[in-house]
Amino acid sequence: MLSFFREYKFFAIFLFFLSAIIVTIMYNVLTPEKVLPIYQPTMVNFEMVDSTLQYQSKYHKIADFSLINQNGETITQKNYEDKIYVADFFFTTCQTICPIMTDHMVQIQKATLADDEIMLLSYSVTPEIDDVDQLKRYAIEKGVIDKKWNLVTGDKKQIYELARKSYLAVKTDGNGDEYDMIHTENFMLIDKKRQIRGYYDGTQPDDIEKLLQDIKILKNEG
Repeated sequence: MLSFFREYKFFAIFLFFLSAIIVTIMYNVLTPEKVLPIYQPTMVNFEMVDSTLQYQSKYHKIADFSLINQNGETITQKNYEDKIYVADFFFTTCQTICPIMTDHMVQIQKATLADDEIMLLSYSVTPEIDDVDQLKRYAIEKGVIDKKWNLVTGDKKQIYELARKSYLAVKTDGNGDEYDMIHTENFMLIDKKRQIRGYYDGTQPDDIEKLLQDIKILKNEG
């Protein structure tokens, strides 16, 4: 009996490894790849959705925009064409959640620095304060890399409409007038088709880690 096992031990080892390979292949084939949802207004908390959009269940995309960045350059959807990007809303004089959110954006910038497909976009919600010079000072202070991350200012009504009707990012109602103010901790992950693929609390480290993992999943979609 022992001589039998000695004679066939290499064959047994071969079968063992072959079986392990077959099991691994079958597991990978049978386990579907994770796919991120495509958020539509009907999928988001109705408090975050403008009343004109609450029953929209498909075709939602980020609207066109034209705003000015920290270098005085006009930024539009063209700058984000064929890019995956993370968007948020902030203001430079905020002393509560914005510094935490900006630090986390810096973390995302660092983690994706070598990947030209990934960009960042931060909209100022106090454009009357955050002019180009103010944004430039803030960008330098925080270590913003211009080719990677645009801080934008411009028409308040346009920015507030984007927050409410495109990114579905805020609970409050308003029309972007001088008394209107939005303040949200949300980060939004946007795909190359201008669709929302994820929401994250920009103040929470665990959410930032999830966002970075979801970027990898989104890139695998091709």
